[in-house]
Amino acid sequence: MTGGYDDRDGKIWMDGQLIDWRSANVHILTHAMHYASAVFEGERCYNGKIFKSREHSERLLNSGNLIDMPIPYTVDEIEAAKQEVLATNNLTDAYVRVLAWRGAGEDMGVASERNPVRMAVAAWEWGAYYGDAKFKGAKLDISKWKRPSPETIPCAAKAAGLYMICTMSKHAAEAKGCSDAMMFDYRGYVAEATGANMFFVKDGVVHTPKPDCFLNGLTRQTVIGRLRDMKVEVVERHIMPEELEDFEQCWLTGTAAEVTPVGQIGDYNFEVGALARAISEDYEKLVRN
Repeated sequence: MTGGYDDRDGKIWMDGQLIDWRSANVHILTHAMHYASAVFEGERCYNGKIFKSREHSERLLNSGNLIDMPIPYTVDEIEAAKQEVLATNNLTDAYVRVLAWRGAGEDMGVASERNPVRMAVAAWEWGAYYGDAKFKGAKLDISKWKRPSPETIPCAAKAAGLYMICTMSKHAAEAKGCSDAMMFDYRGYVAEATGANMFFVKDGVVHTPKPDCFLNGLTRQTVIGRLRDMKVEVVERHIMPEELEDFEQCWLTGTAAEVTPVGQIGDYNFEVGALARAISEDYEKLVRN
């Protein structure tokens, strides 16, 4: 699939109907465009099966509730919509994007309770998120923006508005020739990349930031479980910036990122070591099983 995301062949599920890809539009006064009243899920389909599909659908509904935007579909209805999109577009290996948002309606201010909550599902072929970084390690910048306190945002929601500083951070990183950026949290602890969780290795022990102010990713949870099955010790804790110098390996996890080794963060270098390669290969086998 080539061309801009607004100019492609295929079908998108929108509010219960399959419509032509190019016709999947919203009005300029859609509330989500002005006030970021939207939540979404990014999912990958491998060999015709979406990995952790129901968990993604459940999280979508939870995200809607967390931003005071109840989504008028059940998990089963969301699951059916995703399968319909994949089948209609003849996709077996694909990225699936489910989006729910406040549409245009009687309200056009901060409040929007009288506006309908809408939903769409699209899917397309998509390769490695970080290109060849899986083999040589991604290069990350260090963002000037920090993940905010959970007292200021619903940090457990996968909400569109929470990605604004991620977009800005990634733009700055790409301008420096990096693939992504690492973000600290509001306290100064290591947090995450712009769309992926982080893992570090020292002396055979895996350390990962405690997700108390950012999304506890489904891929993150899966990888922790797989590592523990492999009898690898995993410690979830707050990580200070000065500890980066002592870590030997690093990798990112996320639905889009999958498991991607990191070779550099700012001035800190990491080897694409045996454990990083092993968990990346293990995850690849798991999702394609």
